[in-house]
Amino acid sequence: MSTSVSKDKKPDLSIANPDVVYKYKTGGEISNRVLAKVLSLIKEGSTTYEISKRGDELLEEELSKIYNSKKTSSIPKGIAFPTCVNPNHIPAHLAPVSEEDESNITLKDGDVVNVMLGVQIDFYPAIVAETVVVGASKEHPINGQKADLVKSAWIASEAAIRSFQPGKRNWDVTNIVSEVAKEFGTTPVESMLTHNIERNVLYGPKEVILNPTKDNKTQMETHKFEENEVYGLDILISTSADGKVKPSKYRTSLYKLTGNSYSLKLKSSHYALGEVKKKVSGLFPFNVRSLEDARKVRTGMIECSNHKVSLSYDIFAEKEGEFIAQYFTTFAVTKNGIVKYTSPTFDAEAYVSDKEIANDAIKALLATPLRAPKKKNTKKTETAA
Repeated sequence: MSTSVSKDKKPDLSIANPDVVYKYKTGGEISNRVLAKVLSLIKEGSTTYEISKRGDELLEEELSKIYNSKKTSSIPKGIAFPTCVNPNHIPAHLAPVSEEDESNITLKDGDVVNVMLGVQIDFYPAIVAETVVVGASKEHPINGQKADLVKSAWIASEAAIRSFQPGKRNWDVTNIVSEVAKEFGTTPVESMLTHNIERNVLYGPKEVILNPTKDNKTQMETHKFEENEVYGLDILISTSADGKVKPSKYRTSLYKLTGNSYSLKLKSSHYALGEVKKKVSGLFPFNVRSLEDARKVRTGMIECSNHKVSLSYDIFAEKEGEFIAQYFTTFAVTKNGIVKYTSPTFDAEAYVSDKEIANDAIKALLATPLRAPKKKNTKKTETAA
């Protein structure tokens, strides 16, 4: 092959490239480690501010340990999803800016809390989320409605991930999640989306929707899954009958740049955009708390979001008294099956539900290994006569 052809050849940015796989896996290992540490901080009396802030500090600490040699220091790395600590009826995006922030909630025994976070290496994101109940343990298990909820979200996630087989459709996943939730007396959160992931793209064009509305069903395209695709499977399950969420009273601290441009009018908007571009790597969510003047940046992001220069991660909520559980897994669809890059966990001894899956098809799906077993080499070794 000539040099000119080599220069013109585009690099393979898919997981067919072992270097890409290594970056996903390395990022996933960091996200998994930090998630475990953050979950250990969830106790009665702890606050959403201190936990989310510590989570981001731990992500940065872990990132500082890799790709820091002269040869690799130019490879971008950073937080792909700031630590969010979402209690009870709040599904996502709660990451207070300060102790005085209205969203700084003190956790109580029995609160249902999901934590979501993640990193990116060379713009390949590895995000994870898991749900726990404050005070739940093997020694002090939770039962009843909250145990049903957490178990249903976990089983829905495990069933859904096994449905991402080449040739299967996005609606297959939608239906499986609905069936699992129904068996536990729970409901998927309405219109929640899962996307395929690509380099520097958190929300790819292939979508899977939970609990779709009538409009969703007519407007959403049908997609088939293919080998070498990566997905961020986001499972959100509610105790309510309809799974509907509405805008909450809390103001978000999370935004992401879209890559779009617009002639901004306000000085505060120019300042905010300039600060973000200087300090945020890639088109991933960031918490304004990580920037020098969080209040000023938060104000400036309003115009940016209004004109789609940035995306605002608004905070929604279920009805008071309801609970939401979440599991988020970053994984790949390969020729040998499913490979998890992030791995949330579920402790069956801490969440004791008397409900079980009765549907034989779902039971068979759950019994399916993520990866196909390796074929044994049946070729006999030739021996000398």
